[in-house]
Amino acid sequence: MVQLHVKRGDESQFLFNTIVDAPLETVIQQVTAIYSGRLKVDRICSEIPELADHGITLPPNMQGLTEEQIVELKLRDEWEDKCVPSGGPVFRKDEIGRRNGHAPTDKMKEVLMRTMEEAKALISNKQVQANVCVTMEMVKEALDQLKGAVMIVYPMGLPPHDPIRMEFEDREDLSGTQASLQDYIGKNEKTKLVVKIQKRGQGAPAREPLITDEQQKQMMMHYYRRQEELKKLDEEDDDSYLDSEWSDRQALKKQFQGLTNIKWGPR
Repeated sequence: MVQLHVKRGDESQFLFNTIVDAPLETVIQQVTAIYSGRLKVDRICSEIPELADHGITLPPNMQGLTEEQIVELKLRDEWEDKCVPSGGPVFRKDEIGRRNGHAPTDKMKEVLMRTMEEAKALISNKQVQANVCVTMEMVKEALDQLKGAVMIVYPMGLPPHDPIRMEFEDREDLSGTQASLQDYIGKNEKTKLVVKIQKRGQGAPAREPLITDEQQKQMMMHYYRRQEELKKLDEEDDDSYLDSEWSDRQALKKQFQGLTNIKWGPR
């Protein structure tokens, strides 16, 4: 078996197990699927708190409008009466005007929030520290958990324009987002996504540098400045202190004898 450690820059993403003789193309497809699936879970989880606090998303032509503008334009949300949360709605106004404000009860909100945390933990990059490899089955389980919680709270479903439903149906708008591992590699040439390989039973992979290139540069600059300071001190006359009054061993004796501040020569 081979263990892959997928990283984005210096940040660990997940561990992945495969076999030594697996075709490279197959491995890339599998890693890409998991990476993209984790992004999907993250996007859904970012919308869950908004759903729990302010209800379903308004139709695109009503989002961002004030109540006066909606009345003036004679707009109506036809999904408001269809997509009612279990136990009835609790009004919590969405100040940015993106959702309709008919939120679930606190009990239903807890169902959404608890499930969100469980789904995030399942595919979290903290699994790397626990040496747990993420599989596509784990990603699907996280998605199923989220979908089940939404169905419990909204048994009639969400509007077709709601981003959470669009994610579940693979209709999400990914413009301006990091859609997949392959897109990320293709569009970000300067940022490397590192995959470390470790064959089981054959020792650990090569150790990564303990410091970055920038840290090494700063250390070299500090070392150079220190060397220059020492060089400057060596070039200075270190015996100049002998002319100072504090260096005279007879100073105390002269003080008792009243021989201090005596000047020789004509006045």
